[in-house]
Amino acid sequence: MVGRLSSATRLRSPRVSTRGVAAFGCDTVGMDELRLRHTTIHGHDVRYRAAGEGPALLLIHGMAGSSATWREVMEPLAAEHRVIAPDLLGHGESAKPMGDYSLGAFASGLRDLLGVLDIERATIVGQSLGGGVAMQLAYQHPEMCERLVLVNSGGLGREVSWILRAAALPGSEYVMPVLFPPIARQQGDKVSRFLHRKGIRSGRIAEMWLAYRSLTEPENRRAFARTLRSVIDPGGQSVSAMDRIYLAAALPTMIMWGDSDPIIPVEHAYEAHEVIEGSRLEILPDVGHFPHVEEPRRFVELLVDFMATTEPGPVGSDSYHDLLTEHAAVS
Repeated sequence: MVGRLSSATRLRSPRVSTRGVAAFGCDTVGMDELRLRHTTIHGHDVRYRAAGEGPALLLIHGMAGSSATWREVMEPLAAEHRVIAPDLLGHGESAKPMGDYSLGAFASGLRDLLGVLDIERATIVGQSLGGGVAMQLAYQHPEMCERLVLVNSGGLGREVSWILRAAALPGSEYVMPVLFPPIARQQGDKVSRFLHRKGIRSGRIAEMWLAYRSLTEPENRRAFARTLRSVIDPGGQSVSAMDRIYLAAALPTMIMWGDSDPIIPVEHAYEAHEVIEGSRLEILPDVGHFPHVEEPRRFVELLVDFMATTEPGPVGSDSYHDLLTEHAAVS
């Protein structure tokens, strides 16, 4: 096993599906099933992908990303799970309204999406910004969360790449049209198709290109700026869950991180693991900010094993109450 494994109890032997993992990439789920679907919530168009049957699994993408980021892992995960991957508001093909782009707003939106889809509880997986949203959802609505999986997650420390800190500077939105011109999208797409035909592929570069590409659209840039400034300022990440992350001990929790992440340092993973009692830590060597794209087979194996060897967290609030009172000082 890669990285350090906590003392989380293993309840039964690993059960990794040969339909989805051992034969990775096989046609277990039709591509039509992974198409973008549509619903309207509070008058806003919300797009999402869904596949499979079984225990629910919610996949939350990162900043400037979309549900497409999970394209390599949805098929094998859907072999034994009902997998939901939304485009957050302001991202992908979902609506990009003026309004609240805070972690709390994203978490409330996902609560409502799960409600529309008649999903009472799910294992919540969040990458980068999605990790912060996942923690917020678990904090606001613990009754909906069976497990928590944080993948190169934001919200666990101040440090973040200088590029995102620079993008949070006042007035940066006026520079973005120069940095992200539409012609760059056109030329980049040509290069991407050429490299693909030549068999030259890099999941990390491809994912970064998709994020860059999305910012060549004006409405995407506006939503990106509002989302970015809700969690990052010129000094680094401005929102931290570390003061209440101990509450995650009420849920089976796994922290997964690439040890070569240039966006959010891997040290955040170790620090969170120390704070969350009973958490499981998986460090992937030579992997950057997108483990699910860079090492999709390993990502699926770890996630399926984690779900197979843990029981869903309690539905009631007693465990949260006990954790709160244990850490509170009342006079």
